[in-house]
Amino acid sequence: MKALLVDEFGVAPRIADVPEPVCPDDGVVIEVRATGLCRSDWHGWAGHDADIQLPHVPGHEFAGVVVEAGPATRAVVGQRVTTPFVCACGTCGTCRAGAPQVCENQYQPGFSGWGSFAERVALPHADVNLVEMPEALDFATAAGLGCRFATAYRAVTAHGRVQPGDWVVVFGCGGVGLSATMIAAARDARVIAVDTAAPAREMAGRMGAEVLLDANEDGLVDRIREVTDGGAQVSIDALGKPSTCLAAIESLARRGRHVQVGLVFGQDALNCVPMDRVIAWELEIYGSHGMGATDYPAMLAEIASGALRPDTLVTNRVLLEDLAGADGALATMGDRPPTGVSVVVF
Repeated sequence: MKALLVDEFGVAPRIADVPEPVCPDDGVVIEVRATGLCRSDWHGWAGHDADIQLPHVPGHEFAGVVVEAGPATRAVVGQRVTTPFVCACGTCGTCRAGAPQVCENQYQPGFSGWGSFAERVALPHADVNLVEMPEALDFATAAGLGCRFATAYRAVTAHGRVQPGDWVVVFGCGGVGLSATMIAAARDARVIAVDTAAPAREMAGRMGAEVLLDANEDGLVDRIREVTDGGAQVSIDALGKPSTCLAAIESLARRGRHVQVGLVFGQDALNCVPMDRVIAWELEIYGSHGMGATDYPAMLAEIASGALRPDTLVTNRVLLEDLAGADGALATMGDRPPTGVSVVVF
């Protein structure tokens, strides 16, 4: 089958013919109809993820059709499906406790195994990971649910516990930040969107942000505290840098809640949190690592009702070939991120 292959970290990926995926006994093979291009894919290509073994096929948020099902699954050929980017085992203590998104034995297509920048992808433990797609949901929209949109949904609802009238400040207006903006605004929160790029800020405004701020603005935290009359109830770092994490936490009101969604790596991850402020102001700090398949129904119901419109986030539809090369969409994402969500369609 055709796939995007990474031979060396940080070196131009290429289109290659690779072996077909093998269907697990308890899993499925999915024909990929659409797959999102996410900043996490760029991190993996750059060599920031220790789980990746070369050569490698990236891609971790996708939607498609089941074309093969193992003997130990209830899945059937022909189902239209998507899946969380964290594929849980369903049997470990953490899964049994209701937290499959941090499964002790998790499998991540595109990271711990070959992913969806390919014509087909294999998925284990199908019965605890497959999410059947409503007929009204198109593949390109569904492809962004497994990572960016579902992660933002859980960050806003479960960790942020956003309520009407809350001030929510979102740092980074890429796919996950725009998703968080939309989801918070749908709950009648007052959203401040922060980004360095004017087009990203403008799109955040269309997603419901009330205040748009340039991340390079002098006195940014003071400005946020002025707008919110003392600080936001919820902050979300959707980018993942020590500077954005710190600014997000310092933007909170007393007893506020910070949700870290953007990935921070290496030594940077050890130098983000002003613990003196966390203690003195009784702040809550959360990491948010996706959302398990069992939590999808509530999100899908809001999408079906029209309260949430993830389709409006999809601004770029590209082909698999567009990801290849030194100037392709994957290699350039770190320096030239697209505005909105990019989706590879097949």
